[in-house]
Amino acid sequence: ELKIPEEFCNEDLDKNSDYTVALDDLMEQHVICYDVEKDLLPLVLSNCQYSLERGHETLSEYDLPRIQQQFLTRFLQGKPLITRTGIPTLINTQQRDYGSIFKTIKGKVSQDLLVTLTQNSVSRELDSYSEVCEALKVVDLLLGFLSLTGGDPRMPVVTYLKDKLKMGQSIDEHIQKVSRSREDRQIAVLGSGSYLRLSCELSLEYQEPLTEQNKTELKGFMSHSKSHQWLLEMHEFILLNLSHPHATDRYKPSWGVKEAMDLYMDQKQEEVPVYVEQIFPMNLLLSQILETWKYVVTSKREWMEG
Repeated sequence: ELKIPEEFCNEDLDKNSDYTVALDDLMEQHVICYDVEKDLLPLVLSNCQYSLERGHETLSEYDLPRIQQQFLTRFLQGKPLITRTGIPTLINTQQRDYGSIFKTIKGKVSQDLLVTLTQNSVSRELDSYSEVCEALKVVDLLLGFLSLTGGDPRMPVVTYLKDKLKMGQSIDEHIQKVSRSREDRQIAVLGSGSYLRLSCELSLEYQEPLTEQNKTELKGFMSHSKSHQWLLEMHEFILLNLSHPHATDRYKPSWGVKEAMDLYMDQKQEEVPVYVEQIFPMNLLLSQILETWKYVVTSKREWMEG
């Protein structure tokens, strides 16, 4: 066992190097390549001195400064600092309390629902992973600022970005196109819907399939003109309450969907719509909530497009 003294473990590499390479320009010669047995072990063993004392075990002493210098010379010298410039990234924001953020925004900037035509338009414009990542970053930024400062509900999002946040030069063209017709009063809805589509990884206990009887009952609910509003409430409920690692401890999969949603609406201090009380299927379980949401969304889209 080789124990490395603490003074050799506390120093970071110099990250102020002017020699940098972006990930999308990376080539083989830019990266550090080595084989443990062929490269590292010989380097270490060649700088090891052994001593043998009668009646004692063989003692080994490593020349750590020399090992360090040879390692830097052979593997690190001439290698660039690799940056993530140009590579789309999606930051994990699970630690943010989106429930409080959405509630604060709705209190400061009245929110309207996105009509189906607008939702389809957003989906068409954001047709690649990198564009979706950039859009989510912008939405996340807007959520933060609007929850703190509020804003004019009728102001187009792109105007808010350019005039209020002074971000005109840093917003990609496709983001501006998507944002141009959206208003601050729609940003919380847009944010929760987009985030759910891409980031909601639920426990398998919430993803059990629907029965044919379930689907038949849901078709009756879908025929109501305001069923899309309840879908958005389900969006929000899944995003804020079921996407956490230990969600099943709080919301049991054996509960009914309506039972769990009633509890959630009570916490929001909002009334459950009358049409939900009357026609939403009672026998749907929370273990089926994701498939319920998917089925209603898909069926309504197919019906509108057909």
